[in-house]
Amino acid sequence: MNVLLIGSGGREHALAWKLAQSSKLTQLYTLPGNPGTAVLGINLIANPEDLPVVVEIARQKQIDLVVVGPEVPLALGLVDALREVGILVYGPSKQAARIETDKAFAKNFMARHGIPTADYANFTEFEAAWDYYQSFATTSQLPVIKAAGLAAGKGVILPETLVEAESVLREIMLEGKFGAAGAVVVIEERLIGREVSILAFTDGTRVAPMPPAQDHKRLLDRDRGPNTGGMGVFAPSPFAPPELVAWVVEHVLQPAVDGLRTEGHPFIGTLYAGMILTDDGPKTLEFNCRFGDPETQVVMPLLDSDLLEILFACAQGDLSAISGLIRWKGTAAVCVVLASQGYPNAYPRGLPIFGLGALPERVVAFHAGTATKSDGVVTNGGRVLGITTTAENISEARTLAYAGVETIRFEGMQYRTDIAKGF
Repeated sequence: MNVLLIGSGGREHALAWKLAQSSKLTQLYTLPGNPGTAVLGINLIANPEDLPVVVEIARQKQIDLVVVGPEVPLALGLVDALREVGILVYGPSKQAARIETDKAFAKNFMARHGIPTADYANFTEFEAAWDYYQSFATTSQLPVIKAAGLAAGKGVILPETLVEAESVLREIMLEGKFGAAGAVVVIEERLIGREVSILAFTDGTRVAPMPPAQDHKRLLDRDRGPNTGGMGVFAPSPFAPPELVAWVVEHVLQPAVDGLRTEGHPFIGTLYAGMILTDDGPKTLEFNCRFGDPETQVVMPLLDSDLLEILFACAQGDLSAISGLIRWKGTAAVCVVLASQGYPNAYPRGLPIFGLGALPERVVAFHAGTATKSDGVVTNGGRVLGITTTAENISEARTLAYAGVETIRFEGMQYRTDIAKGF
């Protein structure tokens, strides 16, 4: 089978790494890919957001399955464009992807289908939003402000004061800080509790959950500093035992898949539920319409089945034949992210990376923000590498992952030292 994987980050390297292990794979292409995916197949130089070009490449390369990694091509309708010409694709349509790409739609959708989530309201006018915010705020908790559209991971703000909240609303709604992404603003109850990520394969009808993952969003140890795209992750999370995962499937994931199908937009692909374990029970913080990053980096090493076979069955709309054959290893995985100096704000690029050839056995460096120059691999992003390993338990995996971290060097390298600590 010829496979075209869309994307260039750590998530895509992890997917490519697992797809390359399939006996059913003939040729793996990644568009645009990175130095890690180049070792596993052929990188194609093109813009994944240029839909006609991607479709033409898929036709020329006689692609049997396209796998879409990032959310922006999904939001633009890449899946629809591919399906229009009869190319099989793993990923949701533009309308189904709105469960992530339009937060106002997602909140209204959850309300329609009885999916537990935070109280909220949507606004298009500043004055109405600010009046509601003040009435919704309490002395102990201030609501969350969200730009409804995609804002490169920067559209969710947790104000610490009313003054800050008013400033944020003005920036989004009056000054156009996020452009069209901020045309609608969601004001939402701030949920308190531990966050757990539960991803699932779905064919539009059936749901097959993956091991729950525990992400570390803050930049610094002990969950301090600014939010990032994720500084590390481990799986399976001890805070989401099998009975909780089953509850999330029954009350969150399956209702979402059923609801999208009944509304005429069946969801095929990876549905990701970000859950908050509150004192009032689990609540849905958000949905993502694709594999998470860095969650994919720890989930893929735990998969004991053929990933290509699973994705192909989902894309064909019939997971039933193999759903009982999806097996997971009884081990644990830990990923520690190595980031550039300055991340999540401005950071340098083009710095040489040393030590990639000296990683301990069973440790993998998933490339997230790297590039190749004549003299080797260099930094090319905020999150540069995900140092990942598996072991019998989380503690052993953590020790081995940090042994891998010690072998890597680049100028200004920063990382958290407490990923998966204490488990």
